[in-house]
Amino acid sequence: MQAINSGDTAFILISAALVMFMTPGLALFYGGMVRGKNVLSTLMHSFIALGVISILWVLIGFTLAFGPDKWGLIGGLNFIGLNGIGALPLKEYAPTIPALAFVIYQGMFAVITPALISGAFAERIKFKAYIIFIALWALLVYSPIAHWVWGVGGWIRELGALDFAGGTVVHISSGAAALVTAMIIGKRKGFLKQSFHPHNITMTLIGTAILWFGWFGFNAGSALASGSLTALAFVNTHLGAAAASLAWTFAEWLKDSKPTILGAASGAVAGLVGATPAAGFVSPLSAIAIGLLTGTVCYFAVSLKFKLGYDDSLDVVGVHFVGGTLGALATGVLASKLLNPAGADGLLYGNAALIGTQAIAVIASIAYSAIVTFIIFKLLDVTIGVRVDEQSEHAGLDLSEHGEVGFFFDEQEGQL
Repeated sequence: MQAINSGDTAFILISAALVMFMTPGLALFYGGMVRGKNVLSTLMHSFIALGVISILWVLIGFTLAFGPDKWGLIGGLNFIGLNGIGALPLKEYAPTIPALAFVIYQGMFAVITPALISGAFAERIKFKAYIIFIALWALLVYSPIAHWVWGVGGWIRELGALDFAGGTVVHISSGAAALVTAMIIGKRKGFLKQSFHPHNITMTLIGTAILWFGWFGFNAGSALASGSLTALAFVNTHLGAAAASLAWTFAEWLKDSKPTILGAASGAVAGLVGATPAAGFVSPLSAIAIGLLTGTVCYFAVSLKFKLGYDDSLDVVGVHFVGGTLGALATGVLASKLLNPAGADGLLYGNAALIGTQAIAVIASIAYSAIVTFIIFKLLDVTIGVRVDEQSEHAGLDLSEHGEVGFFFDEQEGQL
């Protein structure tokens, strides 16, 4: 058995910390885009996931995702409560780092994924319903798809689909869930009739910077070692974000005559999403191409909610669902075994079949996430209800759900 490498171990633990930092970064990214009366509620949606999902991951989520394969669909219960997990590596996944390092690194992915969904129903969900939803979703959607794509014996992995750091597992699954939940919970009061201006774009930009920073751990860390593949994923992550931020900015500038900081920030996140499945399989020039594609397409995709009438509050569908799908399919075109022998050649390198394989992985992830999300969210809606009442929504979820005020001005003193 290959010995534990101290450099690889340190790198993965640092990467785990970076991915953990992304969840508070997401809280700021989302929190700045809502109205001031809902800022704390929105921050809480991301922050509480660090507690709920981390505990569930240790108890059962990890073994469902990475336990010994059962029928290509789910991991066995061998590692329940981290039974048998210790200092020795899981050689089939990461032979040069302790198993616990692999567990905590993957656990940070499990944390942020359901938190991403919260942007779809921000400003109108009951906190109790949210807690139950993300717990069930993490176990019934995230862990199975993670096993399909990354688990040894998982059927999508065996099919040969490529997903370096979570295009299908993280972004497509959460994006599909976002669309379903937004449609079930319904539109915010006044949607398409009144303005819902973000209350603090400065906060959103800080969140974007944290996400961009943390994403180096998200993508480069997915090499599960420190080496040349790590460097490739790191560079591709940065270039994808940079290109997409520019593409979104210039598309907005051409269409609306004014480039906005919110557009530049949203474009960067779209590029990071698009780079995620491809980061360890494509060249830096290909990463730029993926960034330009995702930045442009996602800019136009976010407007679909206005045309189709669904209220995806913070554009999870337009950015994560669309960006993740584009990145996964682009990997089928641009992947090269010269860059990563463990991957596959794409269409550009003579293997058109990889596009079909990628499409199967995308469609399966969408269908499964959408169906199971519908069942979970609908059951919650008919039992405890997922939406706050109209009075609470008008007052804001900070007060009605949490009894707090995010911003308190002198003239408000004595009014609450």
